Amino acid sequence: TGGHHPAREGEVFNTRYQALRKLGCGAFATVWLCQDMRRKQHVAVKVLKSRESFAEAAQDEVALLRCVSVMKKKDRAGENIVCLLDDFRMIGENGFHILLLRALGPSLRCLMGNCAARGLPLPFVKKTLQQVLAGLHFLHKRCRIIHADIKPENVLLYRRDKSLQRLLPDAFDCGQRTDLRLKGPGGELGNQLEEPDLMSIEVKIADLGSACWTYKPFSKEIQTQPYRALEVLLGLDYGTPADIWSTGCLAFEMATGERLFDPQPGKYFSRDDDHVARIIELLGRIPPQIALSWNKSTKFFSRPGALLRLSRLSPRSLHSVLADRHQWTKDEVTPFAAFLLPALQYAPHRRATAAQCLQHAWIGA
Repeated sequence: TGGHHPAREGEVFNTRYQALRKLGCGAFATVWLCQDMRRKQHVAVKVLKSRESFAEAAQDEVALLRCVSVMKKKDRAGENIVCLLDDFRMIGENGFHILLLRALGPSLRCLMGNCAARGLPLPFVKKTLQQVLAGLHFLHKRCRIIHADIKPENVLLYRRDKSLQRLLPDAFDCGQRTDLRLKGPGGELGNQLEEPDLMSIEVKIADLGSACWTYKPFSKEIQTQPYRALEVLLGLDYGTPADIWSTGCLAFEMATGERLFDPQPGKYFSRDDDHVARIIELLGRIPPQIALSWNKSTKFFSRPGALLRLSRLSPRSLHSVLADRHQWTKDEVTPFAAFLLPALQYAPHRRATAAQCLQHAWIGA
């Protein structure tokens, strides 16, 4: 009781949506690839656990998505957010479940994971970021919503006039690697993907399951670890700038093929300890007024600027990481770093907004 609904392939939800196969299973829900038998198209059906607390969270998500739908009518930037097609309740073996339906698309993670190149081409990175940032500006300003979980898995791919299936044969199964390569020097193997094809792909922000209102945060713990903003790590109040930090991490990962921060626990320190240490190594000392501005500051810091369990740090600049590790030229490094660093400002009120990021020279070049 209170658990997952034991859905099976072939089961029909709400007399209309036939389950084809499970796409994923999380702590709160399962997601199924379904056939809309009325419209003859694929949809994603998210089946929440039947526990009452999950039903409450689902109602919050429905309210957020309905706000997005209403505001889309006033602002075209809302097209950068995946829409809710339908929601309904269902009685299963374990009680009441709420089902949310969305249009389906493979995630950016699928493309990144299946692309053999070291990072995606910068023109595609810029185009993708433009759409993500436009979507965030819409959420932040029009809807007063914090997404709270920007990451490659929550950015979905689509094409306006053509199917993605030709470009991404395993679009609905990220676990099935296809070794995609861009045509060009060194790209003679695998399923070759031409850059014009890549540039025809557009993106939408998906999954508002962790989102909240700017004036009413639902949880202190938000965001997937590698994309988690410093203020969230330190347990401070957060707002829309937390989404911008995550977008900065996303930008670096798309451009290089590696995560900006990929913290790991050690024998004498936690994953959070390592995460804070990696941030300091890249971005410098955290100002005392930020590091010590919460009542649990002693969890990380022995004194202003000094970590409690990690004393030997290896400082490196973003410029050196891009130039030395990823072999970027100076002409590539300088404008990209100038775009990225304002999105990673320690103080949230000094961090670039989505609108300011969109106006930066690098993203429009």
